[in-house]
Amino acid sequence: MKATGIVVEYNPFHNGHLHHAAKAKELSGADIVIAVMSGQFLQRGEPAFADKWTRTEMALSAGVDVVIELPYAFATAQASEFARGAIELLDAAGCSSFCFGSEQGTIEPFLNSLKLLSTERECYNQIIHDRIQTGISYPKALNDAYLTLTKGSEGYADLTKPNNILGYHYIEAAHKLSSPIKPLTIQRIGAGYHDPLEPGSAIASATGIRNAFFEGEELNQLSPYLPSSSIRLLERVHWEQQGFVDWQRFYPMLRFTILREGPKALSRFAEVTEGIENLIHEAAKRSETFDIFINRVKSKRFTRTRIQRMLTHIFTGYTHQEAQAAKHPEYIRLLGMTSHGRQYLNGQKKTIPLPIISRAADLTGNMGQLDIRASTLYLQAIGADSLKKEYTTPPIYLGESSDK
Repeated sequence: MKATGIVVEYNPFHNGHLHHAAKAKELSGADIVIAVMSGQFLQRGEPAFADKWTRTEMALSAGVDVVIELPYAFATAQASEFARGAIELLDAAGCSSFCFGSEQGTIEPFLNSLKLLSTERECYNQIIHDRIQTGISYPKALNDAYLTLTKGSEGYADLTKPNNILGYHYIEAAHKLSSPIKPLTIQRIGAGYHDPLEPGSAIASATGIRNAFFEGEELNQLSPYLPSSSIRLLERVHWEQQGFVDWQRFYPMLRFTILREGPKALSRFAEVTEGIENLIHEAAKRSETFDIFINRVKSKRFTRTRIQRMLTHIFTGYTHQEAQAAKHPEYIRLLGMTSHGRQYLNGQKKTIPLPIISRAADLTGNMGQLDIRASTLYLQAIGADSLKKEYTTPPIYLGESSDK
């Protein structure tokens, strides 16, 4: 059987994701779709809207055949590390291709950009260094350096767009891995990454859907943008955990952790640099809500996303030392599969170079223990009935997808 891979968060799974899974299979000619999905915490430094098992079931109900968890060390990292971990897992799982949605819509500009940055790497890095010295943020320095090298040519990918940025890093990761896995892209349709809901449109951004709910929309009012299976599963998890998850729900525990640790100890945690720990500690003392807190800390130098990743690492206790040790994925953590996915994995067992883990108890290394720690803290913060859920939840199995 032939597999294509996708890298996802499904926060939550909406009609755009349904389109992506279907087009990935169509474009690649694959028999199954394997999704590498972030666990309880996401790349932009946020706790997931719904837990990883609910999001896995959404995916399996709507066209995905296998869901693999992207370890915390990569799921919450900057774009290049996020992409590297995901592509290494898809390569290990035997995917012949991977497919990402992009604003660009065609693959050639990404390949041109890869060639340019590979040959001009020294110049590129020097421009980034010089820009950072002026006090601008790292993402802005990257963009300035890229625009300097491309000189506005239309033959290159537009790396100011969020999906294009991740897409480029996926391709770069596959190149560095010397993997035969083939990159494919489809045009992102409908709403942009941060766009609010647009009445009359079937495809909205996950950000727009989450914001609409937190602003008072009922789940049944969001049905135009979500497969019926997603609505059903979100209704279930909403009842079980008395609402959905955002930083405000986590803020009491986060604030307690910041105040208990103190500035010196905060500097131990991944991505906390340049004395920002002092501002984080001071803001926590003065801020009763997460929104007030984050607005006191973010700046042109430290973007909201960068700050949120620091806060995620503070919350989970993820240190600089642990981050430096996380070089490559060490296992394939299976979250769920369909009957076709099971058939594929059974046929690939002997050729997959990483152990396939279906029980948390088998995660014995530091990377696996970090995944367990992060998930347990997530469950604690949402008030889950059982902190043993990470250990007791088996991979989800669905015989057939319901929304293909």
